Amino acid sequence: MDGRTDSVLITPGRKSKARSNDTVPEMNDLSISNNANATTPSKPSSGHPRSLSSAPKFSLPGSQQTDVYAEASLQVKRYLKDNIIGVQTIAEHSNQSTQQFVTRQAESIAEFIDELVQCAKSGLDEAELENKLKRIIAVQLKRRSLTEQHSGKADAEMFNGAVRFLKWLCPGSDSTFSTTNEKHIYPCFVELINFVAELVVRPPLDQQPTSFDEYPKQLVRSYNKTDVKPDNAEGGHRIDMALKCDTLNYSNLNNDDGYDKDSFQFSEEDLKAKDGRNDERPNYSRIFAVIEVKPNSSDANMLKGFSQLVEYSKNVYWKQHNRRFIWGLISGGSNVKACVLGPNFLLASRFMDVTTVEGRLELIGFLVNWSFCELPKLGYDPTIRFNHNHECFTIDMADSSKPGPTQTKYYLRKIVVVAERVFGRHTRCFVVGEQPPSLDGDCDTSADILIKDAWPEVSGSAEDDMRDESKLLERVSKGLAGRSEFEGLYPKYINGGRMQIQNAHGESVDETTQTVLGETVWAQLGNLPLRAHMRIAMSGVGEPLKFIKSIPELIVVIYDVMCCHMGILKHCQILHRDISEANILVRRDGTGVHGMLIDFDHAVDITDDGYAKHAERTGTLPFMSVSNLENLQPMRTALDDWESIIYILCWLGTFGWNRAIRQSDTKRRKNIASWDGDDVEDIAEAKRNHMHSSDNFTGITKGFNPNIPDISALKNIVRGLRAVLIDDHKDPNLRGAMLNPDSIPEENESDNAFVKSARKPTDIFFRNKYIHRSVMLKVVAAVPGMVGGLIRHIKSLQGMRHDGGWIGHLLHEAESERMHLMTWMEVSKPVLWERALIATVQTGFFAVFSLLYMVSPRTAHRVVGYLEEEAVTSYTHFIGEIDAGRIENVKAPEIAVAYWNFDPESTLRDVVLAVRADEALHCDTNHHFSDRIRTKRESLFEDMDTNNNKPHIKY
Repeated sequence: MDGRTDSVLITPGRKSKARSNDTVPEMNDLSISNNANATTPSKPSSGHPRSLSSAPKFSLPGSQQTDVYAEASLQVKRYLKDNIIGVQTIAEHSNQSTQQFVTRQAESIAEFIDELVQCAKSGLDEAELENKLKRIIAVQLKRRSLTEQHSGKADAEMFNGAVRFLKWLCPGSDSTFSTTNEKHIYPCFVELINFVAELVVRPPLDQQPTSFDEYPKQLVRSYNKTDVKPDNAEGGHRIDMALKCDTLNYSNLNNDDGYDKDSFQFSEEDLKAKDGRNDERPNYSRIFAVIEVKPNSSDANMLKGFSQLVEYSKNVYWKQHNRRFIWGLISGGSNVKACVLGPNFLLASRFMDVTTVEGRLELIGFLVNWSFCELPKLGYDPTIRFNHNHECFTIDMADSSKPGPTQTKYYLRKIVVVAERVFGRHTRCFVVGEQPPSLDGDCDTSADILIKDAWPEVSGSAEDDMRDESKLLERVSKGLAGRSEFEGLYPKYINGGRMQIQNAHGESVDETTQTVLGETVWAQLGNLPLRAHMRIAMSGVGEPLKFIKSIPELIVVIYDVMCCHMGILKHCQILHRDISEANILVRRDGTGVHGMLIDFDHAVDITDDGYAKHAERTGTLPFMSVSNLENLQPMRTALDDWESIIYILCWLGTFGWNRAIRQSDTKRRKNIASWDGDDVEDIAEAKRNHMHSSDNFTGITKGFNPNIPDISALKNIVRGLRAVLIDDHKDPNLRGAMLNPDSIPEENESDNAFVKSARKPTDIFFRNKYIHRSVMLKVVAAVPGMVGGLIRHIKSLQGMRHDGGWIGHLLHEAESERMHLMTWMEVSKPVLWERALIATVQTGFFAVFSLLYMVSPRTAHRVVGYLEEEAVTSYTHFIGEIDAGRIENVKAPEIAVAYWNFDPESTLRDVVLAVRADEALHCDTNHHFSDRIRTKRESLFEDMDTNNNKPHIKY
């Protein structure tokens, strides 16, 4: 989810594309399990504990509504498991004896309807048919008795309903009815469902219930309004039909185990309207299931039906925070499929043909099962209930410190995160208290707790699952306990773990997708990843990044978060792996502003070498490292999370962190917008290009919002982070993915190998004589810029065309390298024969490099780029020798002080640092030039873009 809420808690989630040009693009979240919502503790806003309106709204502007079905159809193709045997059995009562009773009830109803069908097919004239149907209904109803507290429909109402649905069940019986007309089917399906529901509370006299379990617990009926937009729907989509589920209460029975009358409501408007509900028009707060009707059962129609079912079920999840999974029905003409939608599945049954005896019995049995089965079988969460004494919802929590699956009860204060998608983790967050709120709304929020409820992927049992977020958070809390430097920088674990349900044998088992679906269905799903229902209680107060007031505050928050990140890495051996803007909170106290790192959904243990023990690709797309996106080896390390920090800062610098500083200049946002999308490879390529060199990276920083105060400070920080992470890291294997050997294009490997082999004799000859090594480096380093500038100058003159902006850069590089040489000559004071050797080497290299540049300028620049990399490595060792005292840190020569505008008291170390910075820039520049030649984007006045649809300008 995208955290579009005024609440002070924010979470990531499966974020979609930008909803409009003047809003911040939302982000896709990628994991092996497809979606990863995340959450954390938060500071609740004030308000009555019964007020649930703070949950974020889900809406789609008109510009995006045309794409929702296309997106939903892609999800259908990914998650649909069609023609699954036994989908309807998911709704069977867990007690075998009770289910046998329910089956007999369904058979009696089916026999009643079959008798009506046979009558309709008898060929009687209209008057005779009407009389016979009325007699059958009257006789059948006399054989049944109403359960307590149900007045029942009159015989005339039952007759009118039967007349309507018989048109559908008996094709050809009415010339005005067409089974290929959706609108003709709507009233028929409504009446069939309501007819069955009426008979559920009218059991045959010889099949009366003898125990509480044999009484229907709820009644599933259809709303009368069809082809309608639900009352609280966002957007203009209309649904064909919808079902509602009402709890049945029996005053003459022990109701301790019965369902509360508000089991099927979980929204503010539903509470307000509970005494005057509109039973005619669907409302997403109360919809139990959505029904889509198509004229026939062609593949195209069924795909459209499944897609609509997915899209509308999204709204059900959004409004009903106690939904575990959702039921649905799709009718293709007379063929009906039962569907169930969960975190990572869309299951559809085989067709049930309502024109056949077998098909009707199967459908009627399914409808009847819904009325008798336990609450979890309907897809509702029985641990979230409405307490009438305190007029608030309660949430039960698993507590590992106590025996039993759900021992701790919390009272709901506020809903701050809702599940907005059908597929994914279904992350929800509730701010709760241990004490019930007072009815006047005066709540003590000082001890508020946050509960995170989600369905993540799991491996094995709860005891063996080392990626259990509750266990990881508990380890973090214990590992950082007593370390004052991390206090308040992470959420503290209270209790939690996997939720449990009772199986058919009355045993408590983990609530997983496998136990929800049952073994018969699960066995048909192949390698479907297992998900478990997790609930974690934690403490900690924070606000989303939108409450940051300035760049300095942002810097402090990011600093705290990464200190916490490294503390968790060091003291708990846990790698976070999902550093994103939604997983960073702001905390304020008497000492100022601080940052807080949250959400350990994707966190894993690390090896002794600092590598993640699991190599899957996971995280939030715009903030994932290139290695992560490309799933490269070695496995993830802390540096991948540091790379994510660069992307977060760039994102915030471009788009801002709240509406007040959001920029509307789409041109400035063009480059960074490529970090968000559906294609992982495209995102990785875009990031690789932007991060490859400091020049390329300028294409991102130039898009920063100039209206944000102190934005230049943020630019300097991200440039410095990129240089440290990618240019300066001592281990090439652990640099940013730009310099990972596995990610270097094959065409460059021979160039790199040549340069590295040339380093060996230099190491042997000079060893630790770094001043002499520096002189020899500059002997050759001053040549390429001049050669390249000269050759391009001549080509520009002869071709009478612009050089594309290269000559100035190349001559500046030559001048810089020449001044480096002059500086080292001043430091080393070479004798005559050494000067002669320098001149000889320069002349030879000038000739060789000139020939190389004329033959292949791309290779020439690539070689220089690798030479500069080796130079950066040499100067890093040089600094180490100075720091170790093996090279005297003498005063900087006057030529260096004048050239770099040093302080007069500067030293040799300052000179080496300045030279190394120049070399890093030359390295990036030459690699960038080589890339431009390779991609035929040689003009520096156009973007470095590999889009072949754009014109290629060659100067």
